[in-house]
Amino acid sequence: MSIMNEIFVWWDGQTLGTRLQTILNGKKIGTDDSGNFYYISKKNTKRWVIYKGSNDASKIPSEWHLWLHYSTDDIPVSAYSKRYTWQKKHKPNMTGTNKAYYPTGSLRNKNPNNVSKSYESWKP
Repeated sequence: MSIMNEIFVWWDGQTLGTRLQTILNGKKIGTDDSGNFYYISKKNTKRWVIYKGSNDASKIPSEWHLWLHYSTDDIPVSAYSKRYTWQKKHKPNMTGTNKAYYPTGSLRNKNPNNVSKSYESWKP
């Protein structure tokens, strides 16, 4: 990402201000399997994440979410080995894209056979 993008494109990556804050006051704590970097202030008063790629909060694993929100002070360095077999890999939020999920009965469902043709209102 170029410096010009950091100045003008605040919604898709770190800004110039975040970069300066990280350089001057940040201490790198760790990374997750998505490549996001986690920092803490030198005075131990703030915690933040620098996303790899676009800013998508759903990319933060639950163990790092707990750490970011001060629910735990344990740094999740070995959290990846604790994954259960039933846990799925991260899937990005597809809302607003052509891959968005629409349930059966939704008018936006691409399969016309799934759209309900009738509607029955609730009667108490």
